[in-house]
Amino acid sequence: MANAHTSLWAATATRRERPPLTAPTGADALVVGAGITGLVAALLLQRQGLDVVVIDQDRVGNGVTGYTTGKLSSLHQVAYSELTDSFGADGARTFAEANEAGLARLAGLVDELGIECDFRRRPNFTYAAAPDDLGTVQEEADAARAAGLDAEVVLDVPLPFPTAGAVVVPNQAEFHPVRFTAALADALEQGGARIFERTRAVRAEDGDPCVVRTTGGEVTARHVVLATHFPFPDRGLYFARVHAERSYCVAAPLEGEAPAGMFISASSPTRSIRFHPEAGRELLIVGGEGHPVGRGGPESPRYETLERYAREHFAVGEITHRWSAQDNYSADGAPLVGPLTPRSRHTWVATGFRKWGLAMGAAAAELIADAIAGRDNPWRDFFDSNRLTPRASAESLLTHNAAAGLHFLADR
Repeated sequence: MANAHTSLWAATATRRERPPLTAPTGADALVVGAGITGLVAALLLQRQGLDVVVIDQDRVGNGVTGYTTGKLSSLHQVAYSELTDSFGADGARTFAEANEAGLARLAGLVDELGIECDFRRRPNFTYAAAPDDLGTVQEEADAARAAGLDAEVVLDVPLPFPTAGAVVVPNQAEFHPVRFTAALADALEQGGARIFERTRAVRAEDGDPCVVRTTGGEVTARHVVLATHFPFPDRGLYFARVHAERSYCVAAPLEGEAPAGMFISASSPTRSIRFHPEAGRELLIVGGEGHPVGRGGPESPRYETLERYAREHFAVGEITHRWSAQDNYSADGAPLVGPLTPRSRHTWVATGFRKWGLAMGAAAAELIADAIAGRDNPWRDFFDSNRLTPRASAESLLTHNAAAGLHFLADR
């Protein structure tokens, strides 16, 4: 089986090797993490006139960014119903506005920099797999429209199997995330930024300047952006405010024409569907089988379930790629973007993207760049990394922290 347990994106992108850091250095801004959030933040800071250094413990695009489905969408399954319940209509509207801005930012960079990353516009559907899900779809359409999205319910869903309808938002997008990040890294270096791969941050101190110790030497910087999936160091008690979930993908060549759209089921078991052009053919990508990290059991049965689903619903060839990723969910359902702690002045963080961190990662980068420049941003309070939302957070905190405690005791 070709490329088993390798991300499609990592396996099909050409990237230039970059050296690790080998000596102390300094910069106006240090970005830790070379995924979408980190690289877009680095570019925005560079365009504000800052000297930028980027480090990553692996390679450019090899973190969560390189193990996603590569969807750029503001429709996130049934997120707007949940956000409206937790934050009201204004909160859901802010979330949608930021996500659309992030999508526009990425689309703009593709055009401006001439990035060849298979970017193409697609409608995004959250579909009702059974008639009982149609009410959920209608509720999500209402919430998404109230949040400002061009959402509508359709009964004719362009999939080769029956559904009960879907909420659809047009003019969303899909792309090859590692080809995109590779090109973005090249553009950064052309502008004077320095990027070091295989360089792990081991300690960070907020100050003026900030000091980050790495496996290759100490970096001093006026500002530090932690685009590291989980905040490092965890002085903001993020371990108690976010939990990680893992999900899985398989890819296989599609026999026949690919439906024009991206798709995800409204209810469990979640099935995410999209198509990708590669080597003159369309590949089917099916994702799902998510579970809290540490409580999922063996991986093989999950890949087998996704392969079985792909073969039951589509005509496909041999599975060519299998991959998985984990992402953080905040307790109240919205990303955490801003200062690492209430006392931090120059260390910034972005986490809790709930598996939708591509377009939203670009929005988070813009938020952080505005904060560093001293500019106001209308999304700042909603995404505040140190916010307290007891009503929205209580159930999630109890559920996941209790589960983590039980798992801890059972291990011993």
